[in-house]
Amino acid sequence: MRDVLLLGLSLMALGLGLAAPVQAQVQQPPFDVIPTAGGDLRISFLGHASLMLQYGGKVIQVDPWSKQADYDALPKADLVLITHEHQDHLDPAAIEKTKTGQTIIVCNQASAEKLPGARVMANGQKLTLLNLTIEAVPAYNLVHMRQPGLAYHPKGVGNGYVVTFGDKRVYLAGDTENTPEMKALKNIDVAFLPMNLPYTMTPEMVADAAKAFRPRVLYPYHYGQTDPASLLELMKDAPDIEVRIRPMR
Repeated sequence: MRDVLLLGLSLMALGLGLAAPVQAQVQQPPFDVIPTAGGDLRISFLGHASLMLQYGGKVIQVDPWSKQADYDALPKADLVLITHEHQDHLDPAAIEKTKTGQTIIVCNQASAEKLPGARVMANGQKLTLLNLTIEAVPAYNLVHMRQPGLAYHPKGVGNGYVVTFGDKRVYLAGDTENTPEMKALKNIDVAFLPMNLPYTMTPEMVADAAKAFRPRVLYPYHYGQTDPASLLELMKDAPDIEVRIRPMR
């Protein structure tokens, strides 16, 4: 009788009666796929200004922030892009979780003080890393100030980045307003523009910039409490620019 009971318990443990514990699946962040001449570019929307780009077997983390994602559960980064030194863009804890011994970190000079060994890019500089061309675009305020004469993001400090994936150019603006340098950009296929008051742009500023350099796809990001639907209304007269709203509050 004892042997029969042990056999029955064994069969149950094998799944004929009691199911074995199943490891919970990690939920993947929402993403879009952008076809390029060199293969698909997958853009995952982690939240706020944090993005994960996957292309050609490489992983690029943009402004990783622990508040937006569990970086232990995401693929390790080959490249980390940091736009500037503010805490919601430069989170050493998130960087530590996503990097390996081979990860390249690119940042502005002010961020490098917290990131030993990082590659510093100044406004206007261009680098080729991991077969990607990276251009640093000035990111700064023209209008919004902490106090008279002191911008939230002073000129010459922060970067935006234009990264070329195959035949597609992706603009990651960082924290900025609709600057002359932004409006002079050429041949941008995908643009991420911030829309968070009082630190970056109003929807009207985003629309003004987008209509100047005319990206094929426009994502508002880092938009905080701003209603992104207002941008859709402002862009109705620019049908050649596809506005995509994603969870990037």
